[in-house]
Amino acid sequence: MSTSKTIKSALISVYDKTGLEPIINRLNELGVTIYSTGGTQAFVESLGVAVERVEDLTSYPSILGGRVKTLHPKVFGGILNRRDHSEDQGQIAEFEIPEIDLVIVDLYPFEATVASGASHEDIIEKIDIGGISLIRAAAKNYQDVVIIPSQEQYEEFLNVLNSNANGSSTLEERKNFARDAFHVSSHYDTQIFHYFNQGEKVTFNESVKTNQVLRYGENPHQKGIFHGNLDDIFTKLHGKELSYNNLLDVDAAVLLLNEFKADGPTFAILKHNNACGVATRNTIKEAYEVALAADPVSAFGGILISNTELDLETATMINELFCEVVIAPGFQAEALELLKSKKNRVILQQKFVQLPTKQFRTILNGVLEQDKDLLTETVADFRTVTKVAPTAQEMEDMVFANKLVKHTKSNTIILAKNNQLLASGTGQTSRVDALVQAITKAKAFNFDLKGAVMASDAFFPFPDCVEIAHNEGITAVVQPGGSIKDDLSVNYCDANGLAMVMTGNRHFKH
Repeated sequence: MSTSKTIKSALISVYDKTGLEPIINRLNELGVTIYSTGGTQAFVESLGVAVERVEDLTSYPSILGGRVKTLHPKVFGGILNRRDHSEDQGQIAEFEIPEIDLVIVDLYPFEATVASGASHEDIIEKIDIGGISLIRAAAKNYQDVVIIPSQEQYEEFLNVLNSNANGSSTLEERKNFARDAFHVSSHYDTQIFHYFNQGEKVTFNESVKTNQVLRYGENPHQKGIFHGNLDDIFTKLHGKELSYNNLLDVDAAVLLLNEFKADGPTFAILKHNNACGVATRNTIKEAYEVALAADPVSAFGGILISNTELDLETATMINELFCEVVIAPGFQAEALELLKSKKNRVILQQKFVQLPTKQFRTILNGVLEQDKDLLTETVADFRTVTKVAPTAQEMEDMVFANKLVKHTKSNTIILAKNNQLLASGTGQTSRVDALVQAITKAKAFNFDLKGAVMASDAFFPFPDCVEIAHNEGITAVVQPGGSIKDDLSVNYCDANGLAMVMTGNRHFKH
């Protein structure tokens, strides 16, 4: 038996009429009977195409201010009846229910209405009832009915109509549209749930409509997909497609530089999700030069990000470095043209939008959820615990270093001076190892640690780290505190003239 079905009748009920006209015209050419109501009916008639009113089919008008229009057995019976089921066919003949072979729906824009800041009453009225029911009914009966659940399917459906002289569809095509329909309906319901939930009910229920298939995942043998819409955050100005690893680094870069949105010109260079160079200066050119000096070796192939517009002078220096991605809130025209001279270099203009405040990670047979670490300490949060108080410059440097420690893999130690990252110890199993790594790296690039500050993501259980730091000339320390042996580190600082402040907040990052 052939699985091809010819469309003879269609029910169309859409909120937004954009893109609908060519479909209406093609259905009219094919002699399809069109059922509709309200604004969609008026739109179809404005194209000079005849419409059968749903009210005439059901013998009921649209009621309750438009809340009830298509919810009727003569509509849903026409959609849900099984064409090869004798009892179904007997009942639709008995009750004079016409078969409906195609349903086109565009739901009320609930998600956009919430995002617009509309009132609760307006949001509630944008919860589609009839449309979502039509989608589910037609998708359920995909064996016989085509469902077009949103504008995103219009182009594909028009291709189906144009590729078949009689407007027929295959079972595979109908099943694919049904799959899309349940994706649309599940996403729609998820957004409604989130609006009502507001975090009260603990559940993992996320839905992202857009996605991008990546070249591969973390390694070439792994499949990779990004679920989300990068266009909401960036305007891509140039370059190749971002890879899985690029996206991880870009995410780390954006989160780090968000800490410096209100600061002076700041530049950061990242590699494998960790900063290898960060600096704040009077100009972005100076900031880039000083950031690069922290580790010009690791900067090769890195991700570069600025918190202010890039000028030609800075771009000229950047252009001498092989880097994967350059991110900034803006680019001077000459700077952009120069940076585009490398065909694969990705150039992203950042839009400052509200980012998600939750994090998810798959583990074992489930998912971990947590709030993002959005706590950023200032001088007001520092509690001096030593006899020697930090100088104003040390305080400024400790604020700077503490921002970096929060965005570096644990265990970590950050060494900084004059608003410049000197070196970091990253991802070590021992805090002492992290400090030794940072000192070794700082010396490799000829940095003088005298007068530098040290930041730690967690407390010091022993005084070994402050002793090592003191022997290298470091004069001030910022750490969370909270160890039962805090006094050991404090006493060492007091005995050797170091300043120490505690924040009370740990910043692990795994």
